[in-house]
Formats: sequence, C-alpha cells, structure tokens
Amino acid sequence: MFTDASNADLGVLKKSFRIPQRLLLIGLPLTILLGFGFGVMLFDDLSLLEIAILATMLAPTDAALGKAVVTDESVPINIREGLNVESGLNDGICVPILFVFLALAAGSVGEGPAQGFALTLVAEEVGIGCAVGLGLSLVGAWLIQHSAERGWITETWRQLPVVALAVAAFALAQVLGGSGFIAAFVGGLLFGALVKEHKHRLLLAAEGTGDTLALITWVVFGAAVVGQSVGSFSWQTMAYAVISLTVVRMLPVFLALAGFKLRTDEKLFMGWFGPRGLASIVFAVIVLNEKLPGGDTISMTVVCTIALSVIAHGLSATPLVGALAARARGPGARGS
Repeated sequence: MFTDASNADLGVLKKSFRIPQRLLLIGLPLTILLGFGFGVMLFDDLSLLEIAILATMLAPTDAALGKAVVTDESVPINIREGLNVESGLNDGICVPILFVFLALAAGSVGEGPAQGFALTLVAEEVGIGCAVGLGLSLVGAWLIQHSAERGWITETWRQLPVVALAVAAFALAQVLGGSGFIAAFVGGLLFGALVKEHKHRLLLAAEGTGDTLALITWVVFGAAVVGQSVGSFSWQTMAYAVISLTVVRMLPVFLALAGFKLRTDEKLFMGWFGPRGLASIVFAVIVLNEKLPGGDTISMTVVCTIALSVIAHGLSATPLVGALAARARGPGARGS
C-alpha cells in the first residue's frame, strides 16, 4: 500500500481526484448498504448487526490483487489512479465503521449515544492515521535523502529504509489508536512527492519485498484457510460471494461515476476490478477474535469471496485490460 501510493502520479490525481472522491464518498457507502440488503435476504442465521459487519468487511478493495490493472499503462491513467487511490483509502475508512458495528454487536458501546461513539472513532482512526503517516514520511524522507547525499547508506542497504518506514507508519498508527491502512497510504503519497527524483531507485526493492510478503500471505491463506474451508461453504455463502463481487460492487461504482466523461465499458471495468484481499483477511481475524454467534458464517463467506476474487480477477485482468485498450484506440472511443 505504501509503495503503490508512492508511485501515484499526483499531477494526474489533482486533475482527476473527483473519481476516487466519488468512489469513496458515494460508492463505498452504497456498497455497504447494498451488501447489507442482500445479506438480509440470504442469511437467516445472522443478526442485522452481523450482516452489517459482513458487508463492511467485504466493501474494501485490494490494491495488491489489482496491481496488474493499476500499473498497466494501456489502461487510461485517470482510471488507474482512481482505482489505486480508492483501494488505498477504502480499507482505512472501513476500519472505524467495522469497529462501531462490532462494538454494537458486543454491547460494549456504553451509555453514550452510538452516533457520538461512531464519530469519535472515525475521527481518531482517520486523524491519527494521517498524522502518523505524514509525520513519519516527512522525517523518513529527509533522513534517507540526507544520508544518501553524504554516502552514509550503501547501495545494498538503501533498499531497507522504505520497508522500515512503511511498517513503522502502520504499526505506530495502530498502537496510537489510528488506522494503519490510512497511515501507510497517506505516508506513501507524501514520501513519493518528497523523493520524486530518486523514487524509482528507492522503491524498487521495497516493491519486491511487498510482492514477496503478499505472495507468502496468499500461499498461507490458500493452504491453511481455503483448503480447509471449501467443505463448509453453503449455497448462501457462494451466492453472497458472487453477488458481492458483481452487483454489490459494480452497481454502486456505476452510479457513483454518473456524469463523468467515461464510457460505459470504462465504468463497468472500474466496477469489476474491485478485488477483495488482504484487508478482508485482516477484518476476518478481528471478527473471529470477537467470538460472535455468527462468526463462523461470516468468516466462511469472507473466505469464499476472497477465493473467488483471486481466481476471477486474476484470470480476467489481462484480457479485459487488452479489450479496454483496444476499445480506447478504436474509432468509437468517446465519452459517454
């Protein structure tokens, strides 16, 4: 997440920030609401709050699984940057929402009104996350450049500071009560802007480390979780997973992008490439620790959705990117 944000083109982002803004402020709430509605229809054994928790867990997208799309230069840059920023921030936004639902489900909100609790929690998660990410990146970028200019860091050791900075931003924000996801993404944006002249050289090794760790995570997830969960998937679980990856994601994105000079196929493309991944895995671990009555059903649904997402988005990325690029070059490529 840190390196993806660092590689973002801020010049393009300034011109097309309305796309991720719409996706986050309109598309994300609609995704949670629509997921909640389908959950009510499909799951009789879950309480309303548990269904809300499930819908929130599967709302954020995964930048790592969508990397083949957001890094392919044949995809229009406004679409790439829009999806990249959306996936970088939506999981951080969902964290306080998830905690509010968990607190309500566990009956631990306290005597104060739930609305005040929710606003306070959101402010803490976002505010602390942004402060930590910006502060550490500002100091880290200065130290790295200052040390490099004086020859205090050799070429072989230059690959470690960025990894350490990303981990530190996430960990410190979590310890202080903020969102590590937001800290990592916001910190990455600032870091990329501060070290833009040496960005590629500094981030290359960090990207390799991130890809390796992500691969290990997926191997463990597939071997230890999916393999043991397939037999526990019910028809409701499978149905919700398919609906979550299609209608629940694509319809809100299509509605959120209404009025933009994007073709219909571009809106559908952005709606389809909302893979579920690491954020949902982290949320599943959190929910399991809460020992909710419907925790097993929620976890199985999340596992099923992620497994289908890995397969479906992985297989469709290259052909759909090629089709989108061919359409953009064709005579009918004009705004809708």
